[in-house]
Amino acid sequence: MPDETLPPAGHESARPAAATASPSVPLLAAERLSKRFAVSGRRGAQLHAVDDVSLTIGAGQSVGLVGESGCGKSTLVRLLARLLDASEGRLTFDGTDIGAVPAARFARHPLRASVQMVFQDPTDSLNPRFSARETIAEPLRLLKGMAAADAQRRVDEVATQVGLPLELLSRFAHQLSGGQKARVGIARALAVQPRLLILDEPTSALDVSVQAVVLQLLDRLRRELNLSYLFVSHDLNVVRLLTDRVVVMYLGKVVEQGPVEQVFGAPRHPYTQALVAAIPGRAAAAGERVRLQGEVRSPIDPSPTVCRFHGRCPRSTERCTLEMPLLREVAPAQWSACHFDGDGESP
Repeated sequence: MPDETLPPAGHESARPAAATASPSVPLLAAERLSKRFAVSGRRGAQLHAVDDVSLTIGAGQSVGLVGESGCGKSTLVRLLARLLDASEGRLTFDGTDIGAVPAARFARHPLRASVQMVFQDPTDSLNPRFSARETIAEPLRLLKGMAAADAQRRVDEVATQVGLPLELLSRFAHQLSGGQKARVGIARALAVQPRLLILDEPTSALDVSVQAVVLQLLDRLRRELNLSYLFVSHDLNVVRLLTDRVVVMYLGKVVEQGPVEQVFGAPRHPYTQALVAAIPGRAAAAGERVRLQGEVRSPIDPSPTVCRFHGRCPRSTERCTLEMPLLREVAPAQWSACHFDGDGESP
């Protein structure tokens, strides 16, 4: 597992890469990724969906990605899955620069099978014209060039792994329950034996009782197969249970990251504090709930010197409008992008 104390790019005292390189190469490493989109009807205007984001995922590690809707999570996920090209930054997988390969060509890259995605809504992500067996077999044909007989055996194997009865493999999506469709989506991703699964709100479309079963399945599969996960969720309790580290995003930027128990137990950024305080049952234990007021700043051509959280932050001062806060280590392996640490201003 990579050294968790390695400072993220954009850190106030970041050193050259050669001086900070971990002895073990992270499975996935994003360095200062940005993604901007042109704004229709506004010449030259750009929406900064992801802005200068760095993170690593180690072999066998599960990393949570949290933040409210519109913070850039989905865009970042698509950058990491190589479904979108970044405007800037570098992306490596096991030391190979996969970000240099255009997204349109990455589908044929040898590492495509190593990075697979489980989508948010299993109903929308399954082809209604394919049976469950055909759905699971499709990546084996496209990415592995597997012969039909071998693919059939692999489909049976992975269906058993995810608890999907073999007699259901002939059914189409509309003939399956929500939990069964979720298992088909997971089996499809696992069929090509990936090393990293990117899970984009994989249970949000399921009933609560089914969610618990699917989450238990994902936890078991990670341990049994030594998989790495990037787990995107709005449910911080789920993130706390299923991940080792957590990355908190706000308006395109990472505002805090670190070991999940450490970040949730002692959040240092005011936005993370508000998220954690909103967890059911936590507000009473932690004291008065942190209430955010004001409007979310526009992601269109944001000021490079104004903190993205300014206007909603209870700690804001004039400095927050003059100097963009950078990630700095506020506790061992815990990083926060705020000028303040507790009650005092940072140097």
